[in-house]
Amino acid sequence: MLELTKKHHTSDVTEICLRVPTKDAQQVFEATKQFLLLAGLPVQETNEQGEPLYTLDEVFPDSHPGVALKGYRIKEGITQKALAKQLEISPSNLSDMEHGRRPISKAMAKRIEKVTGIGYKVFL
Repeated sequence: MLELTKKHHTSDVTEICLRVPTKDAQQVFEATKQFLLLAGLPVQETNEQGEPLYTLDEVFPDSHPGVALKGYRIKEGITQKALAKQLEISPSNLSDMEHGRRPISKAMAKRIEKVTGIGYKVFL
């Protein structure tokens, strides 16, 4: 570390700030986060304004790759039957993918990319 740890006290919370070389920042962050989790302490990441940050899973807990597929289809005004025909699959298979009942394979994701123009990784 480049300098001593600074402590900022606010009511019942102590903010600890560290200065580390930029190249090591992510590694120090992950180590600190794991240390706090091992200690049984909650970890809440914040932005520069101190506002909490949330993961996609926290915001959309029931989300899955099929949601993106359905979103594309609805945005483009395409029926399940029409998109299924373009993908050369049955409408029931497409429905199952859209509802998360059927996983989207890498091969299928690449077929979807060819039809939609959306990068296949979105559907994995």
